[in-house]
Amino acid sequence: MTTPLPTPPAAAPALSGGTNLDPTTAQLLAFTPDWPMLALLVLSAGAYFWSLARARRSAEGQARWPLWKVALFTLGLVLWYGATQTGARAYTGQSMALYMARLMVLAEVVPPLLVLGLPRNTSLTRESPLGRFLGLLLDPWVALAVWAAVIIFWNIPAGFNASVVSNTAAPLLPLLYLISSLMVWSVVLRPLPGVQPATIGNRGWFGLLAALPMMAVAAVWVYSPKVLYTPYVSALCLWNLTPLQNQQISGWIMMIAGLPAMALAFVQLMMWLIALADGEGNNTSRPS
Repeated sequence: MTTPLPTPPAAAPALSGGTNLDPTTAQLLAFTPDWPMLALLVLSAGAYFWSLARARRSAEGQARWPLWKVALFTLGLVLWYGATQTGARAYTGQSMALYMARLMVLAEVVPPLLVLGLPRNTSLTRESPLGRFLGLLLDPWVALAVWAAVIIFWNIPAGFNASVVSNTAAPLLPLLYLISSLMVWSVVLRPLPGVQPATIGNRGWFGLLAALPMMAVAAVWVYSPKVLYTPYVSALCLWNLTPLQNQQISGWIMMIAGLPAMALAFVQLMMWLIALADGEGNNTSRPS
């Protein structure tokens, strides 16, 4: 009678400084709070649903705030939570690709959902103090300058290296991506026509200009023959990826995430050209 051989123990997960390099889905989705961002998320949700509850008491409010807008805003909040309050936050130093996926959710998915979820026909005008402030904040040149500064400064090697080494990349950069992208998407989608004068052609040109910095950074990451960021040069990366593979995947993530915004810009430009051909292109949309 033969004696069965003992079952070899399962291989332990690879570790980097105590960090599991092969995390499970449950570990990536585990609640890991970023308290300042969580506070902003809760305040935004509270303000939205409080205003919604008041508005939908009347037929006019229901018309301004249809349920599909509520669904889009809610989805935006859920994705905002997933990108900032889960265990994926713990792997910034081990996966540039995972980090960039989180940033792209905050920049290219959450903002349009939140903006599209705002009510129709707001009574806000440029004459009010809030209207003047938002009119300045959502000026296309201001939004473009803020967005370009965030994308360019934090993605050149000096800026990104400093942010990772000083531990500001994880808490600060997601917030900057979210705020600057909200400004850009608000210009493109124009949720406050009372304070945002812009033709659809202007918004199309703006969308193309806003896409250029991100696409340029993505192309550099994809085609660079070496790792550009010092903290990742010798890093042990998640899922046995090399640092260069991580950088290239990050570039593809950024490039693919930016395609919908660029496609929308082309659609807006085509609509503008059609309006020009029909003799309607000179009708500008001004705040009332």
